[in-house]
Amino acid sequence: MKLYFASGNSHKKMEMERLLGDFSLTLPKEEGIEFDPDENGSSFIENAIIKASDLWEKVHAPVISDDSGLCVKALGWQPGIHTARFGDTEDRKLSSKEKYMLLLDRMEGVEDREAYFACALCLYISPSRIFVIQEEARGSIALSPSTGTEGFGYDPVFFSNEAGRIIADLGKGEKDKFSHRGKAAEKLKLLLKKEYGND
Repeated sequence: MKLYFASGNSHKKMEMERLLGDFSLTLPKEEGIEFDPDENGSSFIENAIIKASDLWEKVHAPVISDDSGLCVKALGWQPGIHTARFGDTEDRKLSSKEKYMLLLDRMEGVEDREAYFACALCLYISPSRIFVIQEEARGSIALSPSTGTEGFGYDPVFFSNEAGRIIADLGKGEKDKFSHRGKAAEKLKLLLKKEYGND
C-alpha cells in the first residue's frame, strides 16, 4: 500500500519513515507531481489538512502531512506557523543557521525564554476520513547554540524540559522520545497499524 508524504523535504521524509518504522513514504516529487499548496491556515492543524488535501486531490491515495513550528513566549508565541519562513524576504531565504541565529538576536537580553515546538500530523484517507494528531515539546530557548550535530532546524537552540538537554545534543533515538514530531508520530503509527497493518 502506497502512502504519500505531503512535503518536498527529503530530510523530513527520512525522519518520518524512521519514526513510523514499518511504513515507507513517497514524496510527490519522486513521481513528478507538482506540490506547492498555499499554506494559508491559521493553525498547524489547518495547514496540515491543507497540505494533505492538496496532494490527495492529485493522487487519490492515503496522504500523510506534517505542519510544525516553534512558538516563543517572548515573541508573542511566534514564529509559530511561520517558523519555516522566519526571517525570509522575497529576495532571500535564510539558512537554518541564519534563522536560529536571528532568533537568538531577537531574544537578546530576554529573561523569560519559555518556548515549545508543536507538530500536527494528518492522515488523509479521503475527504470524509481525516485524522489529525497534534503534540508538543516544552522547553526554552538557549542563550547560545549547541555544537551538537544531531537534529536540524532550530534544534541547536531548543532546550527540552523533558530531556534536560538541547535537542541537537541528543541521539536520534533519544530525540524521538522527547520531540514534538516523535510524540505525534508514535500515535500516528498506532493508527496506521490499525488501518493498514504492516503492508
